Amino acid sequence: MAVVSWPESLAGTPAVSVIERAIERGRLSHSLLITGDELETLTAVALAIADRLLNPPGTATPFPPEQHPDCFALRPSGKMRQIKAGENARDTGTMREFIRKLAVSAAAGGQKVGIVYEADRMNVATSNVFLKTLEEPPAHTTLLVLTTRPYALLPTIRSRCLTFRFPSADVGYTPDGWSAWLTDYQEWLARLTAGVGDRKAAADSVMAVYGLVSRFGAILDAATEAAWQQQKDRLPADLEDDEKVAIETGLANGLRLRLFAGIESATRSFALPALEQGDEATRRAFTQAIDRLEHAVGLLRVNLNESAALEDFLLQSLRIWAKR
Repeated sequence: MAVVSWPESLAGTPAVSVIERAIERGRLSHSLLITGDELETLTAVALAIADRLLNPPGTATPFPPEQHPDCFALRPSGKMRQIKAGENARDTGTMREFIRKLAVSAAAGGQKVGIVYEADRMNVATSNVFLKTLEEPPAHTTLLVLTTRPYALLPTIRSRCLTFRFPSADVGYTPDGWSAWLTDYQEWLARLTAGVGDRKAAADSVMAVYGLVSRFGAILDAATEAAWQQQKDRLPADLEDDEKVAIETGLANGLRLRLFAGIESATRSFALPALEQGDEATRRAFTQAIDRLEHAVGLLRVNLNESAALEDFLLQSLRIWAKR
């Protein structure tokens, strides 16, 4: 019996069914590129795959993948959150050390699994070191390459992996205070579209921007702390401090992208009634607002502070909706 379940919203989907059948028949590709919108979902999928490979039916004492002696993980580390190539196979937390571990015979069974988290954090040197392993993988080894930015990888790496894309497993994610934030955001849009007729109304609209930004930061910090408290107890005991920092940072990045996706959904819900009536001014404003939101998300991906990105989006939205 599996130790790790598939994310509930993904169980039984075509991609999961294909993977399960391939594992049952012993025909799973040796290299899978697992992509999607958030790292948390990709991690859950990778651990479910690793569990089924390392703990086949009949296993006397199944180990959770994170504790299995034949499951190896490589994550970004350091302040720059990079996956380094390493000078030699003894450099801790590097691609060369990861490959050395994979080359050793399995300790508890016939299979080994290597998981590369946030693979887009590899530089060219690291990618080229990894590419050699993809071309000639160790026997009985499956490589799971996780990234929310697949096109940041070298084309040669993508071409050597079988790609599966998984949507977010928690579409309705609502941390404390988030529903109220979205409601206030939509009410702010409503006031803008009703017209900003005097200086006081304009000042109130601007002040509301900074109130929303401040509350967003508090919600994100609390959600990240709560998620980290749940996550850190499941991490391997031998992780270095910089690896733990990298995991926590990746968790925060996934959460903030999820919250920005909620802003997009709330903007669409606000505009939909007018769009259905063919309101051309609303259509233009909505298109421009979504463009600005996508720009803000792009800035997040190059490590801009989320408060600065949100402030820019909201100030641009003020101009867009008030002028419509």
